[in-house]
Amino acid sequence: MKAIIYRDNGAPDVLQLVDRDLPAPGPGEVRVRVAVSGVNPTDWQARSRAVPKGFPEVTPHLDGAGTIDAVGEGIDQSRVGQRVWLFMAAAGRPTGTAAEFTVVPADRAVPLPDEAGFDVGAALGVPALTAHRALTVAEGGPRRLQPGALDGRVVLAAGGAGAVGHAVIQLARWAGATVISTISGPEKARLATAAGAHHVINYREGDPAAEIRKIAPHGVDIVAEVALGANLALDLDVLRTRGTIATYANDGGKPVELDVLQNMVLNTRFQFIVLFTAGPEARAAAVEDVAAAVRGGALPVGEEHGLPLLRFPLDRTADAHRAVESGAVGKVLVDVAP
Repeated sequence: MKAIIYRDNGAPDVLQLVDRDLPAPGPGEVRVRVAVSGVNPTDWQARSRAVPKGFPEVTPHLDGAGTIDAVGEGIDQSRVGQRVWLFMAAAGRPTGTAAEFTVVPADRAVPLPDEAGFDVGAALGVPALTAHRALTVAEGGPRRLQPGALDGRVVLAAGGAGAVGHAVIQLARWAGATVISTISGPEKARLATAAGAHHVINYREGDPAAEIRKIAPHGVDIVAEVALGANLALDLDVLRTRGTIATYANDGGKPVELDVLQNMVLNTRFQFIVLFTAGPEARAAAVEDVAAAVRGGALPVGEEHGLPLLRFPLDRTADAHRAVESGAVGKVLVDVAP
């Protein structure tokens, strides 16, 4: 099979296209013929950072979609031929989705409905599961998502044109929330609206806090935040008492400075999110709810749904990484199957 590997951390140039033997699934594992591999910031960050990998070589990418073609001991043979989406494929393992075949624990291969394409499947994983976590950590809020779970609540999706922000909008809308998204210009406003945001606010113009307060006079219940340092002042201006700021990134790297008294008075809840340490129960709940949302048609992708797709062939995976690193708008996918 063809696979992308890297042996040393570094720039995208460390990625190589190689031939490898077909992997065999072990006990509790499945082998998937990968159709599409999804690329996330986590993937290039893992590749570029000088941290021990624990393996002589690594095939990158956590997310993807394809078809199970073999199962290991203890896994029902009926899963062979099942279309699936994959998450955390390369988490603690050397077998990510940037290869024609990959082996993963069976619970990381989630059934994908026939009506959902492999592009949808490859775009789930990290973004959708992170979005689920952001929407289920509020005080007094639901721990599970389904239609009606967020009725009466207001969600602010910062950076709604990004992959996680896009999933926040879609899942929050599916669960019944009023969704506001902050964006930086008309093109991203168009994308956030296409994703399902009820309101879009340009944070670079006028008084965005006043505009948000017009929509949510009592304040926002949940902020799903991608740039905490840059946006914290706005978040606190619009957060309701006992509201939650769930942050999954700090784009721009601006230091975070907290006014302790202000947050004491608000009883602010800060939830920092990374999927790998969220715990197995939270991840399992997120997988179940995201799978239900997919079955309900709530997580489409593509330009018309607010998430443009940028495609690269397997032999140009390095270019796919460069696109994500440079902040490309939309979802970067690698087409693996011929």
